[in-house]
Amino acid sequence: MFMKRLLLLFVIGFLLHSCARVGSPIGGTKDTLAPKFLSSNIDTTRINVPRNIKELRLDFDEYVTLKDINKNLNISPPIKNIKRIIPSTIANKFVLIQWTDTLQANTTYNFNFGNAIADNNESNILRYYNFAFSTGEKLDDLYISGDIRDALSIKKASENKFVVGLYQVKDTINYKQKPYYITKVDDDGYYELNYLAPGKYKIIAFEDENGNSIYDPGKEKVGFQKDPVVVEKSVSGLNLKLYPSKKPVKYLEMKETPGGVLMAFEGKPIDVKVQPLSEKIKDYKVTHAVKSDTVKIWFDAVKSDVGQTATENLKFGYNAGIGKKDSLYNASLFYKYNTKNAMDLNSDNGGGMLPPKEDFKISSNYYLDKINTDKWLFRVAGDTINTIPFTAKISETNPYQIIVKSDLVSGKKYQLTVPKETVSSFYAKNFQSKRFDFEVDKIENFGSLKFILQNAPTTKYWIQLLDASDKVLFQKYTKGSEVKFDILKPAEYIVRILVDNNENGYWDEADFQNDIFAEDSYIYYKTAVVRPLWDSNENWDLKDTRVLDTSKLSTPKPDANAQPKDAKKMDLKGNNSLLTPTTR
Repeated sequence: MFMKRLLLLFVIGFLLHSCARVGSPIGGTKDTLAPKFLSSNIDTTRINVPRNIKELRLDFDEYVTLKDINKNLNISPPIKNIKRIIPSTIANKFVLIQWTDTLQANTTYNFNFGNAIADNNESNILRYYNFAFSTGEKLDDLYISGDIRDALSIKKASENKFVVGLYQVKDTINYKQKPYYITKVDDDGYYELNYLAPGKYKIIAFEDENGNSIYDPGKEKVGFQKDPVVVEKSVSGLNLKLYPSKKPVKYLEMKETPGGVLMAFEGKPIDVKVQPLSEKIKDYKVTHAVKSDTVKIWFDAVKSDVGQTATENLKFGYNAGIGKKDSLYNASLFYKYNTKNAMDLNSDNGGGMLPPKEDFKISSNYYLDKINTDKWLFRVAGDTINTIPFTAKISETNPYQIIVKSDLVSGKKYQLTVPKETVSSFYAKNFQSKRFDFEVDKIENFGSLKFILQNAPTTKYWIQLLDASDKVLFQKYTKGSEVKFDILKPAEYIVRILVDNNENGYWDEADFQNDIFAEDSYIYYKTAVVRPLWDSNENWDLKDTRVLDTSKLSTPKPDANAQPKDAKKMDLKGNNSLLTPTTR
């Protein structure tokens, strides 16, 4: 009897334990599978689909959601009047797209969902899912594929917005409409345009910043081919590079700025004519660098009694090559004189440490007209008696900068005193004296970098050294197959070449509307390492198609004592000069 009772208690305990585990799951195999397509409202042959069909329904084996459907879904050719897309907020076991358009005859339609379809539980994505059908007797099955990359930028975008589209070649092509075929570029830069019909097409790739599937000139990067793509069979390896696009010149705004007012434009006007329409401003100056997007109008607000006691509506006439040549267009701003915007001077070398063999530079917030150095004092720090010979002049390339030359010695500290009212703009002078303290760095803290180019450009070019954020640190405008940067801070540099094909002194962007390519550019496939006291040499074949691996840009700084490959000890007696940073 005792044994029977014990057995009964054991069975009851086991059953209770089993029941308890039903309500407290301890886990299991995680669902890693993407949703599986089951069926559609369209016949499995997907041909001879009636033109008056108004919806596409796709059934799946589990509940699905749609992520960023407006960004991911591309329909080729476009169906304009989409009425409804399900699911919108609540998960469903089907995807439903409804429209009001009548479909074209004998046409293959492709619904490219990108990465929009995902299961509801684990968000497993059905990647790059396409569903195609034809209103004709056959399903077009040609394709074009290739790679797309940014020609200038080395930064990996947080979100890839590149798309590739095809326009049918006709007498006139309306580029303000969506391309006839369109697809997204994946995160690795690869694209496929599927289910294409034979024909001639104009291909375009662009960075679809606003997600409207239409190229916006001047606002989005662009790449294209001038010649049509003839699709008689499938095409692989059609690669394109995206370049900044030329912006149409457009007036933006005016605002108060130190010494006057600033007029801003979209685009890069070559020449801008400006004149004040206010009777108070009779004496003024206008400064504008060719292809700069800003124009400054300088005047003496105090002497002209402009904006002294109250805000005034100042009006200006301008012509920036927009419309008729002889016409002036109106622009205005509400102006109030700001007493804090006085003329000021600052040192260009951050931290007070000047690289060896470099001139000392002073920058101003005002356009410089003249300087008087008679009362300037240049001394070795601590020496209150002796002065050092020097010369100073306004930079020929930067009218906001003063270049001070002297025989400076590495390791020594210097003081330069610039008394007030010795630096002049058109209608102002420096309002206070400034003393600049700096030390000349030792040459052993720097290295050099030489490039030997194969297949070098036949015209002049800019060779630029950038950091990992795409910022240009140093550059030279030069010609030939050898370039040397003499004194550089030890670092890893990204190297880029912009070719001035037309030698107009500017790097010109792409102009898709007029079928004009951007000028040539190249990015070195590896970073250039500069170490202290070493001459580093790099051989670069511009026909080398290898791509810089951006994942290695955050590598640790190199050992300063290690000798790099293709490097030799620097000659400390050499005539080394530092290339000054520039943004031109």
